[in-house]
Amino acid sequence: VHTSSKKRLLELISEELARNSEQISQREIFESLCARERLGSTGLGKGVAIPHGRVKGTQHVEASFFRLSKPLSFDAVDGEPVDLLFALAVPEDCGEDHLKLLAHIAELFSNPGFLEELRTAENSGRLLQLLSQTRH
Repeated sequence: VHTSSKKRLLELISEELARNSEQISQREIFESLCARERLGSTGLGKGVAIPHGRVKGTQHVEASFFRLSKPLSFDAVDGEPVDLLFALAVPEDCGEDHLKLLAHIAELFSNPGFLEELRTAENSGRLLQLLSQTRH
């Protein structure tokens, strides 16, 4: 993905997360992601962010991975721009399951070798393969 602003990136993420759901709209997801970012950046550091938000009216988690063609400022904790994002829209009442999912994703994306594989994957099939593997 190529984009020049965090707001536009969140709009693109919202569109993608809403694509497969008839229960939630792009606008609801966008507002939820923005509200979460106002609480503090979801940029974890090392070029990784996990934008996420709670959405009313759904019982399913929607997830999508994005690799940016050019790193983008995301107000990450280390001040580095972000190029890898794993985005989530979760049910409003998801609770502890939501936190466990975020912790698992954060752990997965803390592995430097895994990040390098994601950054150098040559196609979407390879990205899907990498993201589908269970890593501990």
